[in-house]
Amino acid sequence: MNILEVNNLKVLYSNHVAIENINIKVNSGEYICLMGENGSGKSTLIKTIVGLIKPEAGEVKINIPLDEVAYLSQTNLKDLDFPATAKEIIMLGRQKHKKLPFYTNRDKELYKEVIKQLKIEDIQDKRIGELSGGQKQRVLIARALIKKPKLLILDEPATGLDYNITKELYEILENQNKKDKTTIIMATHDLDEVEHIKPRIICLAKTVKYDGEIEGWKGF
Repeated sequence: MNILEVNNLKVLYSNHVAIENINIKVNSGEYICLMGENGSGKSTLIKTIVGLIKPEAGEVKINIPLDEVAYLSQTNLKDLDFPATAKEIIMLGRQKHKKLPFYTNRDKELYKEVIKQLKIEDIQDKRIGELSGGQKQRVLIARALIKKPKLLILDEPATGLDYNITKELYEILENQNKKDKTTIIMATHDLDEVEHIKPRIICLAKTVKYDGEIEGWKGF
């Protein structure tokens, strides 16, 4: 099943072409790494897929309900400093309406599971501004994972994290893909950390320059 289809996509920034002629089909359960230099269009493609940017031409078709899609943007973690606890931020991932938060017993069970998985039980009651960069990123990942998404889209999730935290992050994503069959699309420069799982590689340079297995990418 194609969980996502991108057809003849073109996006402009101030009348300049950001990406064009993008054609991608994503099957359920795939692990895809978006590669490319800075300015190649990775973030533009991701933001267009999740609906933050309107394309000039073409279309994006997400063939699952939107509440089964989770998105982790490229965030300046230093800017996360406001009066909300880690728990409050994580639980936003289960909020399905714009009214006052109401959480079911199932929501609370999932919360316990995700904070255990990400090893953040000890920080759940701390304000986000009190946390380290690695802790903040885990909180944001927990907010995405608590949705139990079928499609998880991440834009450079390891930016600003040290090696050990980065390694743990990719282990969590690998487990999510293998255990829960979550489809993952991730913009990254850290191919060495995921090479062993043999992800599908899509390389952008305003258009798709390569789409295939990692073995072919190495010789590209």
